[in-house]
Amino acid sequence: MESLLPVDESPVSPDAGRWRDRTLSPAERADALIPLMTLEEKIAQLVGVWVGADASGEGVAPHQADLVDGGLSWDTVIRHGLGQLTRPFGTAPVDPVQGARSLATAQARIAAASRFGIPAQVHEECLTGFAAWRATVYPAPLSWGASFDPELVEEMAHRIGRSMRAAGVHQGLAPVLDVTRDYRWGRTEETIGEDPYLVGTAGAAYVRGLESAGVVATCKHFAGYSASRGGRNLAPVSMGRRELADVILPPFEMALRLGGARSVMHSYTEIDGVPVAADEHLLTRVLRDEWGFTGTVVADYFAVRFLETLHGVAAGPADAARLALRAGIDVELPTVDAFGAPLVTAVRSGAVEEALVDRALRRVLVQKIELGLLDEEWQPSPDGLDGLVFDDEADRDVALRLARESVVLLRNDDGLLPLAPGRRVALVGPVADDPMALLGCYSFPLHVGVRHPGHDVGVDIPSLRDALARLHPNLTHVPGCAVTGEDASGIAAAVAAATEADVCVLAVGDRAGMFGRGTSGEGCDAVDLRLPGVQGDLVRAVLATGTPVVLVLLTGRPYALGPEFDRAAAVVQAFFPGQRGAQAVAEVLTGAVNPSGRLPVSVPRDAGGLPGTYLSPVLGRRSEVSSVDPTPAFPFGHGLGYTSFDWSDPTVRDSASGPETGGTGPGTGDGRPGTKDGRPETGILRPVDWAVDGEVRVGVTVRNTGTRPGTEVVQLYLHDPVAQTTRPVVRLVGYVRVPLEPGAAARVVFEVPADVTSFTGVHGRRVVEPGDVELRLARSSAEVVAALPLRLVGAEREVGHRRRLVSTPYVEPVLPQHA
Repeated sequence: MESLLPVDESPVSPDAGRWRDRTLSPAERADALIPLMTLEEKIAQLVGVWVGADASGEGVAPHQADLVDGGLSWDTVIRHGLGQLTRPFGTAPVDPVQGARSLATAQARIAAASRFGIPAQVHEECLTGFAAWRATVYPAPLSWGASFDPELVEEMAHRIGRSMRAAGVHQGLAPVLDVTRDYRWGRTEETIGEDPYLVGTAGAAYVRGLESAGVVATCKHFAGYSASRGGRNLAPVSMGRRELADVILPPFEMALRLGGARSVMHSYTEIDGVPVAADEHLLTRVLRDEWGFTGTVVADYFAVRFLETLHGVAAGPADAARLALRAGIDVELPTVDAFGAPLVTAVRSGAVEEALVDRALRRVLVQKIELGLLDEEWQPSPDGLDGLVFDDEADRDVALRLARESVVLLRNDDGLLPLAPGRRVALVGPVADDPMALLGCYSFPLHVGVRHPGHDVGVDIPSLRDALARLHPNLTHVPGCAVTGEDASGIAAAVAAATEADVCVLAVGDRAGMFGRGTSGEGCDAVDLRLPGVQGDLVRAVLATGTPVVLVLLTGRPYALGPEFDRAAAVVQAFFPGQRGAQAVAEVLTGAVNPSGRLPVSVPRDAGGLPGTYLSPVLGRRSEVSSVDPTPAFPFGHGLGYTSFDWSDPTVRDSASGPETGGTGPGTGDGRPGTKDGRPETGILRPVDWAVDGEVRVGVTVRNTGTRPGTEVVQLYLHDPVAQTTRPVVRLVGYVRVPLEPGAAARVVFEVPADVTSFTGVHGRRVVEPGDVELRLARSSAEVVAALPLRLVGAEREVGHRRRLVSTPYVEPVLPQHA
């Protein structure tokens, strides 16, 4: 690597004093080390190298295909030290113990080669679990959103982090905090949903879990990536700063403030002509100056060079490095390129200030010090290496519980579900007997394993056919067609099987992949929201038989379920529910589990009426001046179960002094009143005063009036009828899961700070604006039980990054004698 990193002929001898002193702060230690380092040593800390662990346990080797110079030797790569090791486990299948031994061997060599004994920071993908062979594959992020259960998401992330840290990995490239804006985007499966409050609360929970295990969480993709034109990967983003501030940025604020994330990965995209990788306003002024973020900003893979090759704002690699460093990027990933020889030359020539290198280096060293990598007692081999297991019973239990909570029952006409024992069931569809149909794009089997057909999958992944057959043996199976392709020759056999059955379970959906190798996943964007291949023809043919049909969707995005799908008596949606997802779906179908998932995205009726989510102002809703009706088939937050719940006694009270006041809406019977624009058609009560710097308490009693245990998801929405800028008709500002036994009741109370009503006003500042608003207790964004009128009082109040970000829910059981 001589040509990449010229040798400084006058190295400074290392000082084993202050920078090793653990009584000093990480920043003080970093400041003591930086002046001792040569330019080459400094810049070496700002790059990663893509490697693969050797199955023999003898070390790691550069992933040559992705290096600038394919002839580089390992000793040359590490001669000045190394910032990061990229994906030693996630490059090829390797036994967990042998992989960890290889990593430890490589780390010892890196530390020995460095004058300062500094090992590399190791990062891996971990979106649906540690992306390593034989590691548990958890549900995809859309399933996290569907669970409406941040606590369980946090538990999952903690278990993922424990496995990673035990293997010697320090940083995880998750969670994805992009808010879905166009379902055609292939990476919709990686998002948590279409609402920033849901994305932010679940994302912050994931961060807390990963960080609690000692692993640096990396929030991505900062920012705007999910709003690309036409839903195309890496396409430009046409978005105003207000939409960016109110929809896209809040989840990142939540993850940093409420989760404690220590790293951010920038977005590939460009917003209004400015590539994020070169956007000093976003990466420095917003992220650091306004929000106070002190961690590292890492480049999405190859994105620094993309400033030259894709965006055309850099004249070459050195210019790309200059723009990236100036904007605020600290580490180039996945491997040394623009931050190698081009940057060294640019600094020596004066084209790039060394102070920019030092600024990034300080952040990198502080984080390494926080991780213990600069301590004298650091050891390359983690404890307990010989017993390393990435997929144990406790991991699988969490994966199963999250999958169960994420399955959404969209429709259940005439109580077709749960399936009655003894009924003849035809299981039809291309994903019914395909374990890979349960996994997201960034799961190891689909992300890496597909390139190594000689290896087994590494974990047990039952298909839906396997799982359903165990619970309902009277089952026949016919695939009908493939996920993709135009071959419809198998549909006739599927129709015959459905005709002969009492019930047909029709399983259709996606196969995740990368860059066109799947129907969902990175680079697998869709032109519309029709089911892939001839699956739509299969559904129509089976529905025409007259046999009652349970439509099961195993997908990475919502697909259009227009009028032609209305004949399906029941519809079940699961978003890549993971390794134990088939068991969860089968348990819901048979009634072993009462479904409690809620939609994190709306399900459209029309395949081409895009883009659009429920976060729309009045002009985005159905109107008399357009022939296109964007009303979804199923709204955000929707989900059914096998029991019934009564909501009663809705109240709102100023937590400081105001009296309780009842809200509108009947709150009796099945709780599904007729509505107009999502609001119960009842009288309006006097609004409760709500100080612009205060909080209110919103309450409702929920009772399970059915015969089965079940979980209701109480959702709280804000409606702001008159504001200085147009606002979404409703937006989520609180939610909580309420599990109840038959006959049991609970009082649900939300403490709601006025800060959650804030938005970016006409002058570009975030404000809490006085005036009338409503807090709506609801089963979904379109199914309101009670609308509670309030009036924000006081002067317009400007709020910033330190505002209160969430409502706090409390659930207390109601004793029978007081029920």
